[in-house]
Amino acid sequence: MATKWGICSAGKISNDFLVALATLPAVDHQAVAVAARDIDRAKDFAKTHSIPKVHGSYEELAKDPNIDIIYVGAVNTVHLDLVLMFMKNQKNVLCEKPLAMDCTEVRELISSARTHNVFLMEAVWSRFFPVYHQIRSLLTQNVIGEVKVVRAEFGLNLLHVERVVQKELGGGALLDIGCYCIQFALMAFNGEKPESITAKGFLHETGVVETVTIIIQFAGKRQAILTCSIAVELPNQAVISGTKGTIQIPSFFWCPTSLIVNGKETNYPVPPTTKQLYFLNSTGLSYQAEHVRQCLLKGLKESPVMSLAESELLASIMEEVHKQLGVTYPQNQH
Repeated sequence: MATKWGICSAGKISNDFLVALATLPAVDHQAVAVAARDIDRAKDFAKTHSIPKVHGSYEELAKDPNIDIIYVGAVNTVHLDLVLMFMKNQKNVLCEKPLAMDCTEVRELISSARTHNVFLMEAVWSRFFPVYHQIRSLLTQNVIGEVKVVRAEFGLNLLHVERVVQKELGGGALLDIGCYCIQFALMAFNGEKPESITAKGFLHETGVVETVTIIIQFAGKRQAILTCSIAVELPNQAVISGTKGTIQIPSFFWCPTSLIVNGKETNYPVPPTTKQLYFLNSTGLSYQAEHVRQCLLKGLKESPVMSLAESELLASIMEEVHKQLGVTYPQNQH
């Protein structure tokens, strides 16, 4: 039986998710319905991606009985309300990162998922790339010894993108791209809670984070140094340094196609497509979709690779960084 996907929002990331889905066997994955705030946009989107059903509201999508899981590609600020509504209607949910605007909201979503006994996962797609799978395997085998220093940087000039600079839309370097750096460090340190978090950076004139460097310290003299920026392009690499060697992901570490282990490089190309994509290597979203299918087939309520506990830790670290830089969002007034 195919996993039947409902698509919430007809934006760019939803487009890429569906292009990625189309690289997988149709017997395994089907997009059966789409909803957007603008019905005409939803209709155009449905036509482009051959989706049989269009809903004029997210409420209708929530009540559609023919859906196994809903993919939420809407703006950050509406994640909480939409995901809560879907879960209350007994729908499994794959929600784009950040899962919500702060730790309080993330905890509310986790609690609701457990109450309604549905699957919930934050769509940290990087985790499901073959490169990341390989890294976890190498770390488990202790190939580079004890991990001591992790570095990651994600910088692109996105100051012209309204969604990224507007506070009302949940913008800022941290929520949008910094989360990739933090999740990478958390993966390298096996989801461990840090001893301390230090953040230094600058805000954009709109009050969101423009550039920030975060030092996360863990017990046993281990640390992660992470830089993210929406003002400049950075080398966009990541390195895990251990007592016996290094694992390096060349540019672009969040959607990687190659891995260098102790100087030896291996390539892992993403699935090919001829369809329009808005983001880099985004046919790689297919790895995440297939992982979700496997979780659902096993009856799991969360992913062993991107657990809800890790989503909560990720949110708490971002919240601390925002606090240190003096950033608040309207949502933070709980």
